[in-house]
Amino acid sequence: MGAQTRLAEPGGLGQVDEPAFTGLAERHRRELHVHCYRMLGSFEDAEDTVQETFLRAWRRRETFEGRSTFRAWLYRIATNACLDLLARCRPEPAVGGEVRWLQPYPDRLLDELPAGDADEPEALAVARETIELAYLVAVQHLAPRPRAVLILRDVLGWPAKEVAELLGDSVNSVNSALQRARAGMREHLPAERQDWTGGEEDAGTRELVRRYTDASVATDIDRLAALLRDDVRCSMPPTPGLHVGRDAVVKDWVDSGFEGMTGLRAVPTSVNRQPAVAFYHRREPAGGYLPLTVDVLRISGGAITEIVTFHDDQFPRLGLPAQLPTDGTEWQR
Repeated sequence: MGAQTRLAEPGGLGQVDEPAFTGLAERHRRELHVHCYRMLGSFEDAEDTVQETFLRAWRRRETFEGRSTFRAWLYRIATNACLDLLARCRPEPAVGGEVRWLQPYPDRLLDELPAGDADEPEALAVARETIELAYLVAVQHLAPRPRAVLILRDVLGWPAKEVAELLGDSVNSVNSALQRARAGMREHLPAERQDWTGGEEDAGTRELVRRYTDASVATDIDRLAALLRDDVRCSMPPTPGLHVGRDAVVKDWVDSGFEGMTGLRAVPTSVNRQPAVAFYHRREPAGGYLPLTVDVLRISGGAITEIVTFHDDQFPRLGLPAQLPTDGTEWQR
C-alpha cells in the first residue's frame, strides 16, 4: 500500500525500489500482453514487447507525473513499443488476406484477468468479440497508427483526447484515423460475426464440435464436408495457403493425404474464446500419441465458417499434454 500511496506524490515512482515497481507493473502484465497481442497478432512478439514495456517504464519511472493512472501510463508505453516494433518490421498480409504470423492465445491465460462488469477496463481488455481470430486478422490489415487508435478507442474505450496525447496528434487526426480504421475493419471482417454463445448452455455448438471431432478422428471427409458452410475459409499459419469454399477445402484435405489417415485422437479445448480441437497422432517407436495440429473453429449459422489450424509447436503454450497414452485414458485439464 505504501508504494501505491507514493504514486500520487510528485516523483513518487522515483522513490519506489525495483522489487516494488515490478510488483506494481506485474499486476497489469496479462492485460498489457493481450493489448500487444492485438496490435501485433503474435503471442511471442507480444511477450517480448511487454518485457520491453516494463524495461522502458522502469527507466522512465521519474517521468510519471500522476496525471493519469499507473495503468494508463503503462498502456501508453506498451502502445509506443508496439508502434516502434511495427515501424522496424511491419509484415504485410499475404494475397487473399492470410496473416501468416498469427498465433493462438490460450483461454486459460485470458482467464487470469479478474471477471468484472462489462464496462470495467479488465473486462474490456478481453471482450470475446475483440479477441477472436477473425478480429485479430482484420486488425493486422490496418496501418500501425490507425490500428492503435482503433484498439485504444473501440476496445479499451479511451477518450479521443487521451489517444491524441499518446500519439502526439490532434483530436481531429485521431477521429479521422478511427474512421479509416473502422472502414478497414468492415472490409476485412467476415460478413457474419460469430453467433455461437459458448458456455455450457450452448448445446448446438457443443454438438457441432463433437461431430467435427468424431469425423476428423475417423478421417471421414464426406461427414466433415457436410459440417462446412459453402464459403468456409481454411488456413494454417505460418504455412502459406488460404483455401476458400467447401470444394477448395475438401480438395486440399484429399491432396494432403488426410483421407484414410489412421491413429488419431482428439482433445477438446478453447482458443481465443473459440472452440478448438487438438489432434494427436500415434507414432512409433514413441509408444504414444504425439501432438499433430490444433483446429480453431469459427461457427456461424449452425455451420463451420472458418478453420484456423496451428502446428504442434503451439501445444505447450495452449497447456495441452505433450503426449497421450495408448490405453485410451482421457486427459483431464
